[in-house]
Amino acid sequence: MPSFEESLKKLETIVDQLEKGDLSLEDSLKLFEEGVGLSAACKKELDEDEGKVQILMKQRDGSFKTAPFPTEERR
Repeated sequence: MPSFEESLKKLETIVDQLEKGDLSLEDSLKLFEEGVGLSAACKKELDEDEGKVQILMKQRDGSFKTAPFPTEERR
C-alpha cells in the first residue's frame, strides 16, 4: 500500500494530466477513477490521523491536560 505522500503525489500528477486535456475520453475516465480512489484513501488516512492528534492545553492552575486538536468543525 502506498504511503500518504506517494498517494498525494500520484493524485497531483493525475490532476496535472487531466488539466492538460490532451488525453482520450477513455484515458481521462481511467485517470479520473484512479484519482477518486486516491482522494478517498488520502481522506480516510487524514480522518484517522486527526483522531490521534492531540495538543497540550495549559490549565489555570499551571497543570497540563490533553485535548483533541481543534478542527474547523470544532471551533
